[in-house]
Amino acid sequence: MNDDDPSDDSDVAIERRLAILREEHQDLSDSIEALEERPQPDMLQIARLKRRKLALKDEIVRLEDQLMPDIIA
Repeated sequence: MNDDDPSDDSDVAIERRLAILREEHQDLSDSIEALEERPQPDMLQIARLKRRKLALKDEIVRLEDQLMPDIIA
């Protein structure tokens, strides 16, 4: 790879964004688990967190596809 290749910079930016999103996804998983363990869990809050977690997962998959697009052989 060439150091002057602008795609290298965009790949690094995508990798950084992915790391942030994965960490946030894990934090949401931990939060959901903690809420579900309560005697009377707030199901509305859990549902909102699960929707956010799913949206993050969708964005993670989209960014991963940008790094390694499917190649049909």
